[in-house]
Amino acid sequence: MNTPRTTPQTHPTETTMNPINVLLLGSGGRESALAWKISRSPLLKQLFIAPGNGGTGAYGKNVAISPLDFPSIEKFVADNAIDLIVVGNEDPLVAGIYDYFAPLGIPVVGPSKKGAALEGSKDFAKKFMVENNIPTARYRSFTAETISEGDAFLESLRPPYVLKADGLAAGKGVLIIDNLDEAKKSLREMLGGMFGKSSATVVIEEFLKGIECSVFVLTDGNGEYRILPVAKDYKRVGEGDTGLNTGGMGAVSPVPFANREFMQKVEDRIIRPTIEGLKKSDIIYRGFIFLGLINVDGEPMVIEYNVRMGDPETEVVMLRIESDLLPLLVKTANGELGDAPLLISPDTAVTVMAVSQGYPGSYPKGKVISGTEKITESILFHAGTKLEQDTLVTSGGRVIAISSIGKDIPSALEKSYSAMEKLSFEGKNFRRDIGKDLM
Repeated sequence: MNTPRTTPQTHPTETTMNPINVLLLGSGGRESALAWKISRSPLLKQLFIAPGNGGTGAYGKNVAISPLDFPSIEKFVADNAIDLIVVGNEDPLVAGIYDYFAPLGIPVVGPSKKGAALEGSKDFAKKFMVENNIPTARYRSFTAETISEGDAFLESLRPPYVLKADGLAAGKGVLIIDNLDEAKKSLREMLGGMFGKSSATVVIEEFLKGIECSVFVLTDGNGEYRILPVAKDYKRVGEGDTGLNTGGMGAVSPVPFANREFMQKVEDRIIRPTIEGLKKSDIIYRGFIFLGLINVDGEPMVIEYNVRMGDPETEVVMLRIESDLLPLLVKTANGELGDAPLLISPDTAVTVMAVSQGYPGSYPKGKVISGTEKITESILFHAGTKLEQDTLVTSGGRVIAISSIGKDIPSALEKSYSAMEKLSFEGKNFRRDIGKDLM
């Protein structure tokens, strides 16, 4: 049943900055880190997290609402005088949550539905990059009707072959295949429904060889932006970057190779053209832009756009932001970032993810978690946890991100791995080589 539309409210600006009520949408480690950072703001009156997890209740009040249930969110916003909605994950953005609340005068940190297509459609994102001369891999897109052309394009490339589902596929829609015949077979399987409707169109790219990093930008839709701390995440489940891809086993910030020279290239060739391209296309974009980059012989190229913060990168980025984040989010959502300062710590932050046995395949849930109270030098950002009658148990594949800060990678890692020894649940798994490649 549709709920009545709420009356537009008056929202804080740079001049008023009265304490505000914030609704944060999501339930993972990213949202846990955002909740932690927002909760530290003097500008915050009350924080709600929908639906949250077993750890986010320490920073605000968990609310049992799906981030995709816009009418229920609307009612909650009206009933609780919410001043700002911060969207953690991509699904509500791609579904158009900004467009839903814009007529109500409710500021949303996140792009419009058209802007969210940068993540929601790989084909749209690649066309955007080409149109704006943003460096990226050579590509073409194919459907079931053009499968023979897809075969021909694969034959024109050198292995390995990169096949991407056009739409959202929960981070699992990318295949990297060494054998040409296997790549052609996978193309047919993807177009035949391997990832449902998400792979009705498949983007085939040339493979880029290099080292990856994640660059995050906060932009207000009026040309102003801030570059947040750069991070590097570790996707493979096994040490030495072996095994299956995951949602992320750990992250490090800063990234040594992302020095001033490299980041100047990123800003000049990628960030500014992206911001200008959005304005040129009349796309409303007030939120985070995640640039998945690869360093190819010192030259940055875009692998993908995401339209929100990354996970587990947020768990290190938030530790390095010294500024109060909430005023920046308010100004971003109101399109008035202006000269608002962003202070970044020179220290190093790392996070190591404790995951369930069997992840990223099938894994058990409901395993009792203990030892959290013994951890004092690191911050625990919960991801796949929930409370069952005051008992903390596992509820997902990635369970808890243990984040620490130090003067360098070794000192920060020592804290996280020391904390990992104190954390306990049946089947706990983690990588022991996070950040080692950067030392």
